[in-house]
Amino acid sequence: MGLLSFFKGVGEKVFGKSEETPAATPAAADPEPLKAGALLNHVKQLGLAYKTLTIKTKGDTVTIEGQVAKQEDAEKIALAVGNVEGVTVVDNQLVVDSPEPEANFHTVEEGDTLSAISKKVYGDPMKYGVIFEANKPMLKSPDLIYPGQVLRIPQL
Repeated sequence: MGLLSFFKGVGEKVFGKSEETPAATPAAADPEPLKAGALLNHVKQLGLAYKTLTIKTKGDTVTIEGQVAKQEDAEKIALAVGNVEGVTVVDNQLVVDSPEPEANFHTVEEGDTLSAISKKVYGDPMKYGVIFEANKPMLKSPDLIYPGQVLRIPQL
């Protein structure tokens, strides 16, 4: 799948006080494992499917490696970690057991709705449910999208 770009200042707030380590402790010199752990916990909390998963961080870049059953699983994991505040690039190196054509991706702009995106990409605003389902569990409601968020747009 390769590289996906995201906006650094938008997204879910996964990195919190638990990732801030006092300067006196040895872990403070290398906070990256703490960030990777927070992202892995985020993927687990969303219940996304994977066989093996390793997450590495370097600055605002995240590399994901491992194995998944379906292309959709790889894309959802990449979006779950990319749509986190502070992440700008996801290097998706996941191996897919049953490769399929990749979905398209759409970065939400000010004023976008799932219906408007659906009309633009499918020609039918009523197919917004396809986009909503393709982005579950990251999306909790079709009305809760925000500018800068990257969404999966599956082929019909």
